Amino acid sequence: MEITASMVKELRESTGAGMMDCKKALTEANGDLEAAVDILRTKGLADLAKRAGRATNEGIIGGYTSADGAIGVLIEVNCETDFVARNADFKSFVATVAREIGSSAPADVPALLAGPFSERPEITIEQLLGESVSKLGENMGVTRFARYERSAPASVVAVYIHGVGNIGVLVEVSAESEEAAASPLVSGFARDVAMQIAAASPVSVRRDEVPADVVAHELAIYKAQAAETGKPEPIQDKIAEGRLEKYYKEFCLLEQAFVKNPDITVKQHAEQTAREAGAAIDVVRFTRMVLGETNSEQRESSCC
Repeated sequence: MEITASMVKELRESTGAGMMDCKKALTEANGDLEAAVDILRTKGLADLAKRAGRATNEGIIGGYTSADGAIGVLIEVNCETDFVARNADFKSFVATVAREIGSSAPADVPALLAGPFSERPEITIEQLLGESVSKLGENMGVTRFARYERSAPASVVAVYIHGVGNIGVLVEVSAESEEAAASPLVSGFARDVAMQIAAASPVSVRRDEVPADVVAHELAIYKAQAAETGKPEPIQDKIAEGRLEKYYKEFCLLEQAFVKNPDITVKQHAEQTAREAGAAIDVVRFTRMVLGETNSEQRESSCC
């Protein structure tokens, strides 16, 4: 199969590996991009996990939380230029739609757009979107959203938007009692965790929640890396297991070093907070969004 310049460019942009290394990997993989990534990782020339989710579109990630911490929303809305993304009217539109999602709980983006706008029930959210497009002079699209409603009375939902809206996190934290869940200690912990997720990009809360196919894939890469050392097979297995353990510590939230105090893990921070609050606390779930990380084919709605 012919390896084109565009194929090499795509692999280089996704992995950060050198041009010649990308071309060799693609040749070895017979043009299969995913296989070429694995080849580069095996050779230590790429770290896909750390480069995933690179932003490619203008717009912002917005958020909403109800006053009682029972409901939280993340939403991505895209536009054509950074100029409009920083516009106060655009930000106001995003905040308005996030509130609508919080109150109406639509099943998906099409249901959201088809639903009425609570402040003006005679129009739909899609018509509201059209008005914003006309006012701002750019195409806009509601790409996706996530909505959490607390899963138990003794839990709290928090939203964190990083920077100018390029990363957003939605997290639910549970407590042993409703009194503890309502305390500033637990809400502060929830915000700390949301900031942690934004900064450190975990793939799961706990290691047993990492999908089996992901674990198998990572282990296969580590075994291939170990095989290149030429050491005996039992040592290769230990090397691979050690690297898998490192993966868990890097990408499982509770095992990560706490960004605000790297001397402890997130789990240890949770334990410290629990002692202060006088009640056990835990991280239930999270959603992390990076602006533009979905492909254009996945855009669920746009207007004009």
